[in-house]
Amino acid sequence: MKITFIGGGNMAGAILAGLARQGGHALQVVEPDAAKRDALARDHGVVPLQTPPAFAADEVVVLAVKPQQLKAVCEGIADRLNGALVLSIAAGVRVAALARWLGGHARIVRIMPNTPAMVGRGVAGVYAPQELAEADAEAAETVMRAVGEVVRLADETGIDDITAVSGSGPAYVFYFIEAMMAGAVKQGFDVATARQLVLATFDGAVELARQSPLDVATLRQNVTSKGGTTERAIARFDAEGVKAAIVAGMDDCRARSIELGQLLSQD
Repeated sequence: MKITFIGGGNMAGAILAGLARQGGHALQVVEPDAAKRDALARDHGVVPLQTPPAFAADEVVVLAVKPQQLKAVCEGIADRLNGALVLSIAAGVRVAALARWLGGHARIVRIMPNTPAMVGRGVAGVYAPQELAEADAEAAETVMRAVGEVVRLADETGIDDITAVSGSGPAYVFYFIEAMMAGAVKQGFDVATARQLVLATFDGAVELARQSPLDVATLRQNVTSKGGTTERAIARFDAEGVKAAIVAGMDDCRARSIELGQLLSQD
């Protein structure tokens, strides 16, 4: 598969690296910054281009620029697509807006990745309009499987849903890690040891949840002995409304995704 990335930022670099490891693809990247072009060619073995080429119908074009740049980029390649499949990993901008900016182009798939893609452990939501061929959705999934797992979304609103869960989710996890590290330092550990303890705890707990046949609520209960130390901590979390605050925060995240989508999709 021939894949051209428009933009060479961190996410594009991560996906390019994954595709290079996957093998079997002809990779190009369009990046106006000469230093970035050189780095991408050196690090990922891609063909660096300063300006977009003319594409073919069997090519995949990945829009990997900031949402605020997307309209100008789309208008700049609209007459060069020749029916190519377009994948957008830019947050917010709706398919209808992309199609409009691309001069009525119809082969568009939206993708919501997350930052663990940088280490090959991402999870991405993929939305392909129903009128697209199944092969187009599968091509988008192939691109994103190079950096992790893929979830197919039935409706475009699923992009807002998944933004609230996995798209923004790494920040929630980092927030909890920050809190636990602060607690560990308060108990007397140095920062390095606190980091080691907390990260190892997260790694181990996630792996246990992944391998265990038990649901996570049962796993939590198994650690929470009646009248014990963990029960005291969980009781404080419940009293402070930690779980409810997390759920409410995710709702707020989704609402903001919808707002930004409406704003960014305007002409």
